[in-house]
Amino acid sequence: MAGGFFGGSLKVNPNDVPAAALDPREAGGPKLAVLAGGCFWCVEAVYKDLDGVLSVTSGYAGGSAATADYKTVCTGQTEHAEVIQIAYDPTRTSFGKLLKIFFAVAHDPTQLNRQGNDVGTQYRSAIFYADETQKQIAEAYIAQLDAAGIYNAKIVTRLEPLTDFFEAEAYHQNYAELHPEQPYIAAVALPKVEKLRAYFGEELKA
Repeated sequence: MAGGFFGGSLKVNPNDVPAAALDPREAGGPKLAVLAGGCFWCVEAVYKDLDGVLSVTSGYAGGSAATADYKTVCTGQTEHAEVIQIAYDPTRTSFGKLLKIFFAVAHDPTQLNRQGNDVGTQYRSAIFYADETQKQIAEAYIAQLDAAGIYNAKIVTRLEPLTDFFEAEAYHQNYAELHPEQPYIAAVALPKVEKLRAYFGEELKA
Protein backbone atom coordinates (compact mmCIF):
# COMPACT_ATOMS: atom_id res chain seq x y z
CA MET A 1 0.00 0.00 0.00
CA ALA A 2 1.00 3.63 -0.34
CA GLY A 3 2.10 4.02 3.27
CA GLY A 4 4.90 1.46 3.23
CA PHE A 5 5.62 -1.60 5.32
CA PHE A 6 3.98 -2.51 8.59
CA GLY A 7 5.97 -0.83 11.32
CA GLY A 8 4.87 -2.74 14.41
CA SER A 9 3.05 -6.05 14.57
CA LEU A 10 0.29 -6.67 17.08
CA LYS A 11 1.89 -7.51 20.41
CA VAL A 12 -0.72 -9.89 21.75
CA ASN A 13 -0.94 -13.63 22.09
CA PRO A 14 -4.08 -14.78 20.25
CA ASN A 15 -4.60 -17.36 23.00
CA ASP A 16 -5.19 -14.47 25.41
CA VAL A 17 -8.04 -13.02 23.36
CA PRO A 18 -11.31 -14.39 24.76
CA ALA A 19 -14.43 -15.26 22.82
CA ALA A 20 -17.11 -12.60 22.77
CA ALA A 21 -19.33 -13.01 25.82
CA LEU A 22 -22.24 -11.47 23.93
CA ASP A 23 -22.70 -13.39 20.69
CA PRO A 24 -26.37 -14.26 20.14
CA ARG A 25 -27.31 -16.91 17.62
CA GLU A 26 -28.39 -15.42 14.30
CA ALA A 27 -31.35 -16.76 12.39
CA GLY A 28 -31.92 -16.81 8.67
CA GLY A 29 -29.61 -17.08 5.69
CA PRO A 30 -26.16 -15.61 5.00
CA LYS A 31 -25.14 -12.51 6.96
CA LEU A 32 -22.70 -9.68 6.23
CA ALA A 33 -19.98 -8.09 8.33
CA VAL A 34 -17.95 -5.05 7.27
CA LEU A 35 -14.59 -4.47 9.00
CA ALA A 36 -11.77 -1.97 8.57
CA GLY A 37 -8.31 -2.85 9.83
CA GLY A 38 -5.79 -1.10 7.61
CA CYS A 39 -4.84 -2.37 4.18
CA PHE A 40 -7.75 -4.39 2.81
CA TRP A 41 -5.38 -6.75 1.00
CA CYS A 42 -4.15 -8.03 4.36
CA VAL A 43 -7.46 -8.22 6.20
CA GLU A 44 -9.03 -10.05 3.26
CA ALA A 45 -6.21 -12.61 3.35
CA VAL A 46 -6.97 -13.41 7.00
CA TYR A 47 -10.66 -14.11 6.50
CA LYS A 48 -10.98 -15.85 3.15
CA ASP A 49 -10.11 -19.35 4.44
CA LEU A 50 -12.15 -19.30 7.64
CA ASP A 51 -14.84 -21.94 7.95
CA GLY A 52 -18.28 -20.43 7.54
CA VAL A 53 -17.01 -17.53 5.45
CA LEU A 54 -18.72 -17.65 2.06
CA SER A 55 -16.92 -14.73 0.39
CA VAL A 56 -14.72 -11.75 1.19
CA THR A 57 -14.83 -8.57 -0.89
CA SER A 58 -12.47 -5.62 -0.55
CA GLY A 59 -14.02 -2.19 -0.77
CA TYR A 60 -14.69 1.18 0.81
CA ALA A 61 -17.16 2.40 3.47
CA GLY A 62 -17.79 5.57 5.38
CA GLY A 63 -17.94 8.04 2.50
CA SER A 64 -19.86 8.84 -0.65
CA ALA A 65 -20.07 7.07 -3.99
CA ALA A 66 -18.35 10.02 -5.67
CA THR A 67 -15.05 9.35 -3.88
CA ALA A 68 -15.20 5.54 -3.63
CA ASP A 69 -12.16 4.81 -5.79
CA TYR A 70 -8.65 3.78 -4.78
CA LYS A 71 -6.79 6.85 -6.00
CA THR A 72 -9.11 9.25 -4.20
CA VAL A 73 -9.37 7.22 -1.00
CA CYS A 74 -5.56 7.06 -0.82
CA THR A 75 -5.41 10.85 -0.49
CA GLY A 76 -6.88 10.50 2.98
CA GLN A 77 -9.24 13.36 2.16
CA THR A 78 -12.41 11.29 1.93
CA GLU A 79 -14.32 9.78 4.83
CA HIS A 80 -13.82 6.27 3.48
CA ALA A 81 -11.95 3.46 5.14
CA GLU A 82 -10.51 0.49 3.31
CA VAL A 83 -12.80 -2.35 4.38
CA ILE A 84 -13.71 -5.93 3.70
CA GLN A 85 -17.24 -7.22 3.42
CA ILE A 86 -17.58 -10.75 4.76
CA ALA A 87 -20.53 -12.91 3.76
CA TYR A 88 -20.87 -15.73 6.27
CA ASP A 89 -23.09 -18.66 7.19
CA PRO A 90 -24.43 -18.06 10.73
CA THR A 91 -24.91 -21.78 11.25
CA ARG A 92 -21.13 -22.29 10.98
CA THR A 93 -19.67 -19.10 12.44
CA SER A 94 -20.88 -15.90 14.08
CA PHE A 95 -20.34 -12.16 14.18
CA GLY A 96 -18.63 -12.56 17.53
CA LYS A 97 -16.22 -15.17 16.16
CA LEU A 98 -15.35 -12.91 13.24
CA LEU A 99 -14.63 -10.10 15.71
CA LYS A 100 -12.33 -12.36 17.74
CA ILE A 101 -10.19 -12.93 14.64
CA PHE A 102 -10.33 -9.19 13.92
CA PHE A 103 -8.88 -8.33 17.33
CA ALA A 104 -6.54 -11.31 17.70
CA VAL A 105 -4.93 -11.57 14.27
CA ALA A 106 -6.19 -9.22 11.57
CA HIS A 107 -4.90 -5.88 12.85
CA ASP A 108 -3.78 -3.79 15.82
CA PRO A 109 -6.86 -2.11 17.34
CA THR A 110 -4.76 0.26 19.47
CA GLN A 111 -3.33 2.25 16.55
CA LEU A 112 -5.28 5.41 15.73
CA ASN A 113 -5.85 6.10 12.03
CA ARG A 114 -2.97 3.89 10.99
CA GLN A 115 -1.57 0.39 10.80
CA GLY A 116 2.19 0.52 11.12
CA ASN A 117 3.52 2.82 8.41
CA ASP A 118 0.17 2.95 6.61
CA VAL A 119 -1.06 6.28 7.95
CA GLY A 120 -4.38 8.05 7.41
CA THR A 121 -8.05 7.80 8.29
CA GLN A 122 -8.51 5.37 5.39
CA TYR A 123 -6.50 2.87 7.45
CA ARG A 124 -8.51 3.32 10.65
CA SER A 125 -9.73 0.49 12.82
CA ALA A 126 -13.51 0.38 12.52
CA ILE A 127 -16.51 -1.90 12.66
CA PHE A 128 -19.29 -0.81 10.32
CA TYR A 129 -22.37 -2.23 11.97
CA ALA A 130 -25.39 -3.14 9.86
CA ASP A 131 -27.92 -3.13 12.69
CA GLU A 132 -28.37 -2.55 16.39
CA THR A 133 -27.46 -6.14 17.24
CA GLN A 134 -24.06 -5.89 15.56
CA LYS A 135 -23.48 -2.58 17.33
CA GLN A 136 -24.30 -4.08 20.72
CA ILE A 137 -22.06 -7.10 20.14
CA ALA A 138 -19.15 -4.90 19.06
CA GLU A 139 -19.58 -2.43 21.94
CA ALA A 140 -19.75 -5.23 24.49
CA TYR A 141 -16.73 -7.02 23.04
CA ILE A 142 -14.53 -3.92 23.01
CA ALA A 143 -15.48 -3.24 26.62
CA GLN A 144 -14.74 -6.88 27.47
CA LEU A 145 -11.29 -6.74 25.88
CA ASP A 146 -10.40 -3.42 27.48
CA ALA A 147 -11.50 -4.69 30.89
CA ALA A 148 -9.38 -7.83 30.44
CA GLY A 149 -6.27 -5.74 29.73
CA ILE A 150 -5.39 -7.75 26.64
CA TYR A 151 -3.45 -4.92 25.00
CA ASN A 152 -0.84 -2.51 26.27
CA ALA A 153 -2.95 0.45 25.12
CA LYS A 154 -6.62 1.32 24.87
CA ILE A 155 -8.61 0.01 21.90
CA VAL A 156 -9.40 2.85 19.47
CA THR A 157 -11.65 0.89 17.11
CA ARG A 158 -14.53 3.06 15.91
CA LEU A 159 -18.11 1.87 15.61
CA GLU A 160 -19.74 3.39 12.54
CA PRO A 161 -23.16 2.73 11.03
CA LEU A 162 -22.93 1.06 7.64
CA THR A 163 -24.66 3.27 5.10
CA ASP A 164 -23.07 1.94 1.90
CA PHE A 165 -20.41 -0.54 0.88
CA PHE A 166 -18.58 0.18 -2.36
CA GLU A 167 -16.73 -2.71 -3.97
CA ALA A 168 -13.10 -1.92 -4.77
CA GLU A 169 -11.55 -2.20 -8.19
CA ALA A 170 -11.17 -5.72 -9.57
CA TYR A 171 -7.39 -5.81 -9.22
CA HIS A 172 -7.70 -5.44 -5.42
CA GLN A 173 -9.79 -8.58 -5.00
CA ASN A 174 -7.96 -11.63 -3.65
CA TYR A 175 -4.76 -9.61 -4.00
CA ALA A 176 -2.61 -11.41 -1.43
CA GLU A 177 -3.27 -14.87 -2.86
CA LEU A 178 -2.58 -13.69 -6.40
CA HIS A 179 0.60 -11.79 -5.48
CA PRO A 180 2.36 -13.67 -2.67
CA GLU A 181 5.76 -12.51 -3.96
CA GLN A 182 4.86 -8.83 -3.66
CA PRO A 183 7.10 -7.35 -0.92
CA TYR A 184 4.25 -5.73 1.02
CA ILE A 185 2.22 -8.93 0.97
CA ALA A 186 5.22 -10.99 2.09
CA ALA A 187 5.99 -8.58 4.92
CA VAL A 188 2.50 -7.82 6.19
CA ALA A 189 -0.24 -10.15 4.96
CA LEU A 190 1.47 -13.52 5.01
CA PRO A 191 2.64 -13.31 8.66
CA LYS A 192 -0.98 -12.67 9.65
CA VAL A 193 -2.15 -15.69 7.68
CA GLU A 194 0.57 -17.79 9.30
CA LYS A 195 -0.54 -16.63 12.75
CA LEU A 196 -4.14 -17.49 11.88
CA ARG A 197 -3.13 -21.00 10.86
CA ALA A 198 -0.99 -21.47 13.96
CA TYR A 199 -3.59 -20.33 16.49
CA PHE A 200 -6.91 -20.93 14.76
CA GLY A 201 -6.22 -23.90 12.53
CA GLU A 202 -9.37 -25.64 13.72
CA GLU A 203 -11.41 -22.69 12.44
CA LEU A 204 -10.19 -23.03 8.84
CA LYS A 205 -12.02 -24.61 5.95
CA ALA A 206 -11.23 -28.27 5.39
